[in-house]
Amino acid sequence: MAASALSIQNYALLDDNDCEQRIVAAKQKLADRCIILGHHYQRDEVFRHADVSGDSLKLSRYAAESGAETIVFCGVHFMAEVADILSRPEQKVLLPDLAAGCSMADMANLANVERCWQELAQVIDAESQVTPVTYINSAADLKAFCGQHGGIVCTSTNARDILEWSFEKREKVLFFPDQHLGRNTGYGMGIPLDQMVVWDFSRPMGGLDQESIERARIILWKGFCSVHQMFQPHQIDDFLQKHPETKVIAHPEASFEVCQKADFIGSTEYILKKVREADAGSRWLVATELNLVNRLHEECKHEGKNIHFMSPTVCMCSTMFRNDPQHLAWVLENLSEGTIVNQIQVPEAEAVLARKALENMLSLA
Repeated sequence: MAASALSIQNYALLDDNDCEQRIVAAKQKLADRCIILGHHYQRDEVFRHADVSGDSLKLSRYAAESGAETIVFCGVHFMAEVADILSRPEQKVLLPDLAAGCSMADMANLANVERCWQELAQVIDAESQVTPVTYINSAADLKAFCGQHGGIVCTSTNARDILEWSFEKREKVLFFPDQHLGRNTGYGMGIPLDQMVVWDFSRPMGGLDQESIERARIILWKGFCSVHQMFQPHQIDDFLQKHPETKVIAHPEASFEVCQKADFIGSTEYILKKVREADAGSRWLVATELNLVNRLHEECKHEGKNIHFMSPTVCMCSTMFRNDPQHLAWVLENLSEGTIVNQIQVPEAEAVLARKALENMLSLA
């Protein structure tokens, strides 16, 4: 941080209304030199200031196309890394709070993935038989690993297309870090459950024997989203007993059992589109992050639509929640004074390889 930077401690005790005014003023001063990207799971007090909102795929594309000097990414660390990788060298990417991470992404690190690759190579020819696929919810060095080994990145929007591309290259897929997205997508493509195995990175050979590895078409990393694991099949059953007309829609990070009970499965953008286009007066039970569901409810209630959050327990993306109005005001006011704070920079050697995997994905869009 530059010596002249305004300190975050000066913002910590500001109330949200003060921050609101300061954010608006800083945005006006910065004009088109800065663009704010906001992920759907971001809290309302920050989300309302986004110039562009969307899921990971939409925001990744926008980062690559933006003409702004500075991109302020209201999301989590891996999203800002993607924006840095895809943006032009002279552009800068800022994250309001560097503590905004992703617990799922943390479940797969480069050391464990490289060890997995080496152990697979003891049983099969990994380089010729396995396409590594990383969910965009992963660190830049894992995207670089995929770029190095002829792999690719996927999102929840395009996971099926990515798996089809991967199987055209090689007969097997190593899918990390979210086992549920991999399993739900693979099953939807007709791959039997017994041809999808879970690699437990805490155990030698992932806890698998040679026969299981040789038989598997998809090797799923033992990772998950803690938010989407809050949703349970019995919650659907209980709700349908009271409201049998309800349509159930789930994000594919939810468990296989929940997705099998859902009428529709798809990304955040898919969920928004499906519910927005639904008949007036319809009722929906939604299995994804709370902030998105609440906003969708408010947006659609004038049409008589009833939109319900699936879990009786309040659960939101707690790491995304760390981007608060105080941090956004701090970043923007520093920027308006010519000071850069919380810049995300992926090392160039890593970025080159990660860009290969990301460009493989974007070329299919």
